[in-house]
Amino acid sequence: MNERSNALADRLEQGVRTLITLASTLDDSDWRTPIPHDGRTVGVVVHHVGSMFPVEMELAMTVARGDAVVGLTWDTVHRMNAEHAGTNRGVTREEALDLLRRNSTEAAVAIRNLRDGDLDRANAVSMYSDAILTTQFLLEDHAVRHAFHHLAKIRGALHK
Repeated sequence: MNERSNALADRLEQGVRTLITLASTLDDSDWRTPIPHDGRTVGVVVHHVGSMFPVEMELAMTVARGDAVVGLTWDTVHRMNAEHAGTNRGVTREEALDLLRRNSTEAAVAIRNLRDGDLDRANAVSMYSDAILTTQFLLEDHAVRHAFHHLAKIRGALHK
């Protein structure tokens, strides 16, 4: 097993476990609390984290295959997030946690299958102004960090 890939997958799983632990303790009022400066509710954001793993992994795997990421912008990401929020306004805790568990498990397996050469491969990424970035950077900046990022926002919104 690749130590670097395993460490990345372990960090992803740690963030998800922590988010699941917190989300599992929330009451209905907490679940529906809007996150300041975001507007999405806690429940929608938990579901969002789970729903984005396939997209985040495709982004990283594109570079791991040696291809550039073309046509993806931050405006596209913001549009996807807004569409997700509108579609999933009434998401239940069970639905969100199931998706989070399932997609994070698949992401961790995919990360563990990467070799050092895959992690070090770099190519242009359109959402970063075509900067040449590595697979590892994309994993750390997106899939690995995502649960931690939103966990902090949720804690702040709920004062927990």
